[in-house]
Amino acid sequence: MSLLLTDDPGIHELNRDWRGYDKPTDVLSWPQEEDAPEEEGAPDLLGDVAISIDTAARQAATRGWGVEEEVALLLVHGILHLLGHEDESEEGSEGMKRIETRILGKPLDKVEIAGAAP
Repeated sequence: MSLLLTDDPGIHELNRDWRGYDKPTDVLSWPQEEDAPEEEGAPDLLGDVAISIDTAARQAATRGWGVEEEVALLLVHGILHLLGHEDESEEGSEGMKRIETRILGKPLDKVEIAGAAP
């Protein structure tokens, strides 16, 4: 797995180019290609996670905790997506929150930040 810590313009570009959403976001993840050649003895690669430190800092301030805690939640959230979990449905979202709480003691809830891009 690789991790990219970027800023809002960087994640905005990734979100637009890969998902078609022309706005920044907090975390993105992509699985490795299924048909990638496997090398003997090489570790399995789960995928890639990108986190906007700018958005993480705003969300952490809104939640009243440190940016390190927010980045940890975003990383776990991204890895859960790589493992096949989804949060588009209510059931999927609640399932991810339960796992995040089990791992870190709290879930990644959506927050509204005044002045942030929709």
